[in-house]
Amino acid sequence: NSVGLQISEDARFYAYTSKLKRPFNTKGKDFIVQFTVKYEQDIDCGGAYLKLLPPTLDPAKFDGDSEYEIMFGPDICGSTKRRVHAIINYNGTNNQIDKVIQPRGDQLSHQYTFWVKSDKTFEIRIDNKIQEEGKIEDMWKVLPDKQIADPDATKPDDWVDGPAMIDDPEDEKPENWVDGPATIPDPEAEKPEDWDDDMDGDWEPPVIANPEFKGEWKPRQIPNPEYKGEWSAPLIDNPEYEEDEDLAVFNIGYVGIDIWTVKSGTIFDNILITDDFDYASGFGNKTWADYVEGEIAAKKVIDDAEAKKLEEERLAKLAEKEAARPAKKDDDAEGDVDADADVDAEDTLDAAEIIEEDIEVEADAEEETTEAEAEIVETEEETTEAEEETTEADAETTKVEENNEEDIKAAAKAKADAEKRAAKAAAKEAAAKAKAAAKAAAEAARKTQEEAEKAAADAEVDEDEEPAHDEL
Repeated sequence: NSVGLQISEDARFYAYTSKLKRPFNTKGKDFIVQFTVKYEQDIDCGGAYLKLLPPTLDPAKFDGDSEYEIMFGPDICGSTKRRVHAIINYNGTNNQIDKVIQPRGDQLSHQYTFWVKSDKTFEIRIDNKIQEEGKIEDMWKVLPDKQIADPDATKPDDWVDGPAMIDDPEDEKPENWVDGPATIPDPEAEKPEDWDDDMDGDWEPPVIANPEFKGEWKPRQIPNPEYKGEWSAPLIDNPEYEEDEDLAVFNIGYVGIDIWTVKSGTIFDNILITDDFDYASGFGNKTWADYVEGEIAAKKVIDDAEAKKLEEERLAKLAEKEAARPAKKDDDAEGDVDADADVDAEDTLDAAEIIEEDIEVEADAEEETTEAEAEIVETEEETTEAEEETTEADAETTKVEENNEEDIKAAAKAKADAEKRAAKAAAKEAAAKAKAAAKAAAEAARKTQEEAEKAAADAEVDEDEEPAHDEL
């Protein structure tokens, strides 16, 4: 079990101190401050650093302005202001490390270690991995520079510090180089015949670009053989520099937390101050390394379950969408079939009525037959037009198949409408042909009846006459 100090409220300042059992002075020895931080929420703005305070601190007056020896730990605010603070106090002045070290911002426990060594070197580690190391005086500008530019040095008179490139003195402009003019009168232009110099002024041909113009000629550039670069004074030992044996020597009596955070839940744990790095390493392995392995395993289970849930939801939505598509198409197709059946039934009834009416017609059969033939021609033209509309609808459907679903539906409807018109025209054509056939049958019947009546009349005349025969 691990018990830490947790920040419980959002958007507030926190200030806590804890006194060490005895003051800790780092002179002549190594010094390690180590602790773990865990964010319970996705951190967007908040500090999670410690302040190591002098024994003279009054805990009741502890605030952001209180003097401290070291401030160390992560600080995150937004995506750009993120760093691990490593500030040391030297002669009453706080000095930040001359390096930006990125903190960890996830929800696992992370261990931060600042190891100041007795030889004035240091290491900063996160999760036992070195993030930065070197000499204290190189990374914290607390002492004067060991060397400075010689203030008495002057630039030699023959020093050439520019230009770095010069014109090639041996380069010559080619004889055929045309560097002007850029434009010339158009040699193919002719003065218009209706140009009146008195009225229009002197005629001038239009100007065109000179095809031989190459621009201003410049010699090629070569390195300046006398160029020595920018002059700077030579370095000399800084007479003001003096090594300080007490550099990075700290006197610590309290550990403090003085932070602002937007989101609560941050846990400080396993805070350790020691002069033994091996002990700090073993302590970290026992309190952090073994513990974080369980956190990682638990987080993987949670992440895998969440990923599985999201994938199942995605597949369910996809299946639902796919299932809805064919059903809708079937409904549309069923509606089209019903509509076509209604049109065919109506056209069939119309054709039947026309045939019944035409069978009864006996007079003016030839004239009506001619009209029917004209109607057939007209109907065939309508059928052709309907077929052309259907073809256009097919082309439109093919064209919009690559567009969105609404365009496809509109094109499909247009095609269906065209097919309905074509079916109706075909039915009308069939009815017209049936009408013409009925009229032709009526005409044939009428002629047959007339011939029969004529034959009957001739038979009656023959019966009135005596039969002619020979008797033997």
